[in-house]
Amino acid sequence: MTKLLGISGALRKASTNTLLVHNAAALFGADEFTLADIDLPLYNGDVEEAEGVPAKVQTLADQIAAADAVIISTPEYNKAISGSLKNALDWVSRTKGGPWSGKPVAIMSAAAGRAGGERAQFSLRLAMMAFRPDILQGPEVLVANASNEFDDNGKLTNDRYIAVLTELMDALKAKI
Repeated sequence: MTKLLGISGALRKASTNTLLVHNAAALFGADEFTLADIDLPLYNGDVEEAEGVPAKVQTLADQIAAADAVIISTPEYNKAISGSLKNALDWVSRTKGGPWSGKPVAIMSAAAGRAGGERAQFSLRLAMMAFRPDILQGPEVLVANASNEFDDNGKLTNDRYIAVLTELMDALKAKI
């Protein structure tokens, strides 16, 4: 039974990154798919010392550890990943067991700009380097002008994007 975890770096309900995660998961075809909740309190070392790791953070770390593979879609906020995604990475780094170590991870992005979140993907790779996941190096899925690339049902409509997303999901399956 294949378990796939999806992480959208955007908290907005109508996020194109969340739509992209769902499209990727459908193409992957896992037996079990979970969309992670990264709406977490801001990391604060004083809170961690006084109260420990919040339950929602531990749940996320446990989901990462239990997954056979992880897909992450990040928006580009000011030429980097979103604060909510960085915060989630920071919190998970404080949990025990190193859930990211060796984990197959595919990254992608959907952004309003014409580069489709290219800088955010670079930023995400840099932020995750210390965790030692097995991040696929390609193909790159960079959905530009993202608000116009999904239909009313949340399906990706551009054949070029669908083809490269399919190729990325096939490469991720091959890592398992």
